[in-house]
Amino acid sequence: MAKVKGAIVVDTETCKGCEVCIPVCPENVISMTTDVNRKGYHYAYMSNPEACTGCTNCGIVCPDRAISVYRVKVQA
Repeated sequence: MAKVKGAIVVDTETCKGCEVCIPVCPENVISMTTDVNRKGYHYAYMSNPEACTGCTNCGIVCPDRAISVYRVKVQA
C-alpha cells in the first residue's frame, strides 16, 4: 500500500504570523520563524518536514490562504 508524503509551501509575504496553523497540525510540523517578512511579521515554516502527511488542516484554517499543501504517494 502506498504511503502519503506531504509538504507545505508558505507564502511568506502573505503570512501574518497568526499561528492558527500550528495547533491544528497533528504531526507538529509547523513552527514560526525568527525571520520577518516585508510587513514585519514572523511567518510559518516546516520545522519538521519529514513528518508531514499532507492532511491539509493548516491550509484549511489559514485565514489568509498563505499555505499550499502538496501530497505525493510514495511506495512503502
